[in-house]
Amino acid sequence: MTPTRTRLASHRAALAAALLAGTALAGLAPGFTAPAFAAPAEPGTAVNAPAVTQPAKPLADFSGLVAQVKPAVVSITTRFKATPAALEGAPQFGPQGLPFPFSQMFPQMQPHGGPRGGEQQPGGEARGSGFIIDAEGTIVTNNHVVKDATKVTVTLDDGTELQAKVIGRDSRTDIAVLKVTANRKLPFIELGQSRDVRPGEWVVAMGNPFGLGGSVTAGIVSAVSRDIGSGPYDQFIQIDAPINHGNSGGPLFTQDGKVIGMNTAIYSPSGGSVGIGFAIPSDQIRLISAQLQKDGQVTRGYIGVEAQVLTGATAKALRVPENAGALLAGVRPNGPAAEAGLEPGDIIQAVNGQKIANPKELALNIAAVPPGKPAKLDVLHDGKVKEVTLKVGQLPDDRVAESDRGPGDASGPKIGLQLAPLSPELRGQLDVPDGAKGAVVRGVEPGSAAQQAGLRPGDVILSVGGQKTPAPEDVVKAVRAAATAKDPAVALRILRNGNPAFVAVALERAEAEG
Repeated sequence: MTPTRTRLASHRAALAAALLAGTALAGLAPGFTAPAFAAPAEPGTAVNAPAVTQPAKPLADFSGLVAQVKPAVVSITTRFKATPAALEGAPQFGPQGLPFPFSQMFPQMQPHGGPRGGEQQPGGEARGSGFIIDAEGTIVTNNHVVKDATKVTVTLDDGTELQAKVIGRDSRTDIAVLKVTANRKLPFIELGQSRDVRPGEWVVAMGNPFGLGGSVTAGIVSAVSRDIGSGPYDQFIQIDAPINHGNSGGPLFTQDGKVIGMNTAIYSPSGGSVGIGFAIPSDQIRLISAQLQKDGQVTRGYIGVEAQVLTGATAKALRVPENAGALLAGVRPNGPAAEAGLEPGDIIQAVNGQKIANPKELALNIAAVPPGKPAKLDVLHDGKVKEVTLKVGQLPDDRVAESDRGPGDASGPKIGLQLAPLSPELRGQLDVPDGAKGAVVRGVEPGSAAQQAGLRPGDVILSVGGQKTPAPEDVVKAVRAAATAKDPAVALRILRNGNPAFVAVALERAEAEG
């Protein structure tokens, strides 16, 4: 062998040894002790990997855990009279619609008795997953698995098929409760404490991907309390276990065999699994499923506001600290907030002493207050904090709570808008409520501050910096006044598709366009 070939073979052997060593270290089984590592080095000190003297340990083995949990995991087949709303590929996903590339793990509906992926026809079925939570046959799954179903069949791990009754559904958290009747006590899984889950923890997911019941995948928790934009109550556990369509409603459990989540959505630019999944936390499942079992529905508090995040630009324009609370973009007439005197532009900073940093925290805290009970709000109004006590109402079935994201931040050299009066014809076309006055955005200059702030043709500007602007000339005047400030930025209150929002626009000093 030539010296060159000898050196090449030596390099290959060293590389192979390094790869094998890395494999052994990366997959230590639960309970095994990893090699001891040196204490963290001082900043600027070179760190060398310590020598591993003990034998390599086997990879993690979840077989005993799976055998323990598997009997309580079920496959769910739903029958529809017509194409259901929550089909994979349809534009509607989740309580408010999951933004691309997020999607729920619901398989393509197939014609009854036909091949998967065949032409969709009236009268079809689709499959998902679920798990039993008590010996009497109570099952939890996703709302989107059973929504619009005329018949629901549950297949147990031993192959037994049982007809299921839908006890209750909650579209806002995508949780549903089913009930089956068997002639025996059924195996079930306990709900664990998701608040104790930490990133990096081993987890196992089970379900019915692509109709393949009893499938198992493993991974780790990537993040907790993740907001993916599906609704105001997002608190998802993010996991890297491979999960696919049909896994919806299946359990996510830890090494003690307790459920800490329910598989619900995946990040899927291509339509298939890329290893990023999201699960509803068990603490939320416990709360919602208990109400569904008791009343068949979920009752939440409601104060009748639309709130948005206080981004850096918006906070700057309003002269308030960033993340100072939930900014009210709209207050619904005759709602609890309106009756208590709250106004658009107010910032809710606390609910019953609990600090509020954003609309999601506002929605969660208000939803937790029983309807009819009082709530004390700390509200920033015109630069001063005041305490407001109001009687919380009940969230109507056709509403999705107090959270509505506003447009993005603004930056740029000028505002760049073309405006027009709000004519009766435009009022009808733009869904502007009777009595509302403003100026219509007719055009937005490319590259301008207005475009970068997210303003669009069809937006209706109601006020600028708190000053009402019933006509285009009022907008021009208010913007020019704002441009004379030392650090000019202005907050525009707008209507878009009938929904109010604040938009922050940066200005060049002493320069503004109408």
